[in-house]
Amino acid sequence: MFHGSNVAIVTPFKNGGVDEEALQRLIEWHIESGTHGIVSCGTTGESATLSHEEHDRVVDFTLEVVNGRIPVIAGSGSNSTQEAIQRTKHAKLAGADGVLLVVPYYNKPTQEGMFQHFQAIAETVDIPIILYNVPGRTVVNMEAETVARLAEIPNIVGIKEATGSLAQASDVIGLCPEDFTVLSGEDSVVFPMYSVGGRGVISVTANVVPKDMAEMCDAAEEGDWQKARNLHYKLRPLSAAMFYEANPIPVKTALSLMGKIQGDLRLPLSPMGENSREKLIATMKTYGLMN
Repeated sequence: MFHGSNVAIVTPFKNGGVDEEALQRLIEWHIESGTHGIVSCGTTGESATLSHEEHDRVVDFTLEVVNGRIPVIAGSGSNSTQEAIQRTKHAKLAGADGVLLVVPYYNKPTQEGMFQHFQAIAETVDIPIILYNVPGRTVVNMEAETVARLAEIPNIVGIKEATGSLAQASDVIGLCPEDFTVLSGEDSVVFPMYSVGGRGVISVTANVVPKDMAEMCDAAEEGDWQKARNLHYKLRPLSAAMFYEANPIPVKTALSLMGKIQGDLRLPLSPMGENSREKLIATMKTYGLMN
């Protein structure tokens, strides 16, 4: 169901609110560029700073603009199980193709706590669920054995594996059913992830170069490993630049420099530091994104 380049799309802001005109332009650009799916209100979409009303509106608006042309996955995770259920219910009613549910952050749940959290959501809302394992933000790691237990639940269909570890991804792929989808959550290992059985990425870098990320995934899926490898090495410096500072500071700065969005962030995120910004501009110039 989900594969290839799925952009973790930014949420553009303007004058303190969501800039829907800019968001619509970004969505159309992604569809034209071959992006395989859109993830709305994820980490890169600054979901942590959106009000519940804004969160629901961004999901609704994204679905309206996409209008069934490519899959839309709605971020609906929370460290509160009941809140995650409410956000997931909204995504279901809005018509999302699936949801992305992060491991509960701050609480530091045990493996059993994680299992019961996701099980409760899956049993309450019948919608395809992609788990999201990102220990760099949640502190705790969801172990492969826990993922395998969850993969037995029919509507838990995949995972965004953002440890960057091919060993962990391999363990997950080896333990889970063949139809369970493993997507990279780390742009720098998308290509090698394909080699161990991954099926794509939920990508930050695709915000800036949607065509190249989509073409790399297409090449890997078609078995054109030389083309995929070439694109992997082309993308690597830019992917690294997207993390010069906390995501999504660099990617929104890059999109602003490209004239795609205004680039506003919400506190506690602050504008990119001058040294990092200069490095980002240099990387973008080398890539051919700026003169």
